[in-house]
Amino acid sequence: MALGLIGKKLGMTEVYTDQGERVPVTVIQAGPCTVVQMKTVAADGYAALQLGFGEKKPQRGTKAYRQHCLKAGKGVFEVLREFLVSAEAGEFTVGQQLGVDGLFRDGDRVDVTGISKGRGFAGVIKRHGFGGFPGSHGTHEYFRHGGSIGNRSFPGRVFKGKRMAGQLGNGRVTTQNIQVVTVRPAEHLLLVRGAVPGARGGLVLIHPTVKGATHG
Repeated sequence: MALGLIGKKLGMTEVYTDQGERVPVTVIQAGPCTVVQMKTVAADGYAALQLGFGEKKPQRGTKAYRQHCLKAGKGVFEVLREFLVSAEAGEFTVGQQLGVDGLFRDGDRVDVTGISKGRGFAGVIKRHGFGGFPGSHGTHEYFRHGGSIGNRSFPGRVFKGKRMAGQLGNGRVTTQNIQVVTVRPAEHLLLVRGAVPGARGGLVLIHPTVKGATHG
């Protein structure tokens, strides 16, 4: 995985292209992120950069967490995340700040990872899109149920992964291969086409896509 940034979802709006096309976009505050620690193959078995994002009151973190963040000389961070790099991270230094201008350009394709909105305990119709049962013709108190979940003596159990009612949302979701519409380095903003997981103010991770082309 290539180097990316930690960001915060600010909300959605729309912009217009030079051709007059209306484009729905999600506004993300991407960075600035600070290099807190560099992982190397020799010392840690893999190469990665640990980045810090946001501000946190020092008294709200443990002493070990505070001391770890203060090594970068930029205060205590709200969150820390690691990004794998393909080679040794020799061109980076602890305390260095990374922004959108050095990593992304207009037209890039990125993957955005976030925690989806929690919907609580949901039935099979809302959670999996089941069709339900007829509203008449003898159906009695069984309109939104899931139907049979197995047979009798064989297999004698419910198969793992059976689509049933349960927790909906509040899970890690990645939207892949979405287009960067506009990069605004002065404001640390990234405008990407379409929706991304999570609620307004939620934490997101942005990194170059693993599926599509880098530019286009």
